[in-house]
Amino acid sequence: MNRITLAITGASGAIYALRTLRALLMNGNRVDLIVSEWGWMILREEGGFEGKQRAFGDFLFDRYGEAVGKGEMTLHQFGDLAAPISSGSVHAGGMVVVPCSMGTLAGIVHGMSTNLIERAASVTLKEQRPLVLVPRETPMSLAHLKNMVAAAEAGAAIVPAMPAFYQNPQTFDDLADFIAGRILNLLGIPHTLFPPWKGE
Repeated sequence: MNRITLAITGASGAIYALRTLRALLMNGNRVDLIVSEWGWMILREEGGFEGKQRAFGDFLFDRYGEAVGKGEMTLHQFGDLAAPISSGSVHAGGMVVVPCSMGTLAGIVHGMSTNLIERAASVTLKEQRPLVLVPRETPMSLAHLKNMVAAAEAGAAIVPAMPAFYQNPQTFDDLADFIAGRILNLLGIPHTLFPPWKGE
């Protein structure tokens, strides 16, 4: 069972986070979940989550069915810098921040470690594990672009939330699953979220 850290921040794009979390759990992975304060807001406003934070697992079961039970999920508090995933001694297969706000991107790039998302990302980079950042912002300022370049130079993979259309998506979930699939590809996790491009 792969252990993956998934962080949800306050950029618009809750559907990308939910479909990625669904895919990880349905593939039998162990997910360490961190949600920022604004991340909870987008889960409410865009994702329809209205319960208490501790009931988030029940929300996922209600939304996606028992298949998400193939994996395991642990919810960590945003400010808990003593969580196990804040240490490089805890083995993990990588981390994804989806969606990744520009503030979170800046904090990761500059090694701020003021919250568990920034700290876990810093650990992921220093341990040379896959770190996937999914920015969802437009247009982007020069500061945003420079921070993305700096993140890439530090070893992160930048996956802007730019769905493709060659797989003939029919729903918003199909569009989000393309991004989730690209994330899983970078984490080395097999999936069937969309068919690979086969050319003519």
